[in-house]
Amino acid sequence: QVELVESGGGSVQAGGSLRLSCVVSGLAARRYVMAWFRQAPGKLREGVAAIDGYGTTVYQDSVKGRFTISKHNAKNILYLQMNSLKPDDTAMYYCAVQLSAGTISGIPGWEFFTERGRGTQVTVSS
Repeated sequence: QVELVESGGGSVQAGGSLRLSCVVSGLAARRYVMAWFRQAPGKLREGVAAIDGYGTTVYQDSVKGRFTISKHNAKNILYLQMNSLKPDDTAMYYCAVQLSAGTISGIPGWEFFTERGRGTQVTVSS
């Protein structure tokens, strides 16, 4: 059974940093496309960053230069390092795995990710 468990969320002031982790069990996630999504109250869920099995990364424009997605293949963990956080980054963050071993040129839509975590809350105060 596949399970994704996020951690690392919390409350920080603007300009602060957090590192989110997503432990994946039940499959060798390194082969697949993995991503972070977020959803703020009253807003649509949006893709934040994605990484494919070749290590190619893509980011939403609003987080470029501030967030870094990475993975530890041996430990089956996905990370999201978030620096220079802004109040607009406040949201529930979800990790997800798309069972595709292809390359990416953009962040696939949420509907393409069949394996998903339950989320971790990030709150950034001004």
